[in-house]
Amino acid sequence: MMPSCYSSAGSVDDSADLAANLGIGTIVLPIADIMKKYDDVLAGAFRGYPADVTEENIQSRIRGNLLMALSNKLGSLLLTTGNKSEMSVGYCTLYGDMNGGLAVIADLPKMMVYRVARWRNRHKLDIPEATLTKPPSAELRPGQTDQDSLPPYDLLDRILEMHIERCQSAEEIVAQGYDEQTVRRVLRLVRLAEFKRKQAAPVLKVTSRAFGTGWRMPIARKE
Repeated sequence: MMPSCYSSAGSVDDSADLAANLGIGTIVLPIADIMKKYDDVLAGAFRGYPADVTEENIQSRIRGNLLMALSNKLGSLLLTTGNKSEMSVGYCTLYGDMNGGLAVIADLPKMMVYRVARWRNRHKLDIPEATLTKPPSAELRPGQTDQDSLPPYDLLDRILEMHIERCQSAEEIVAQGYDEQTVRRVLRLVRLAEFKRKQAAPVLKVTSRAFGTGWRMPIARKE
């Protein structure tokens, strides 16, 4: 558990409850002081530049570095956390939350992750309900939610399924009644994130077309 100054009390408590429910031991490694060190070291180089996604990514990379240290020291396999929706549009950080040796849910769209979690809770309420009902957030800046950067996940997942698994173009998706600006933005994000996916951990295949051997796209393409 690696809380920062932006981690909500709810997220910390939900994580602790989940670990307790599953019988998983926890280690708390706060990163606020490490973030401050990065800010101090980079202050001169960043002078005159406003804070942006750079500082958010530093937090993710601090966590990724700590997790890799634990993986090395304990001889454990680090699992990445990203789902298919996030991996599709690049809502993930290289050398941060993408660190790991196996991507267990990288072929599960976000809404499918929720469905699997609720199916799991039918047998035993291990996953805190708040985890499934609160707005998704990376919590890398104050008040951040995923929907600040992305369309609602139910809409995003439908567009991604049509494009990735059914091989439909923007024109074909728009013809089915979807907003053209949203569709073209999503498909552009998919193209731009290809360089990240080329460096991602191996994916467990669940859908008809998983990233990796089922998805062969060039990194650079003309718009």
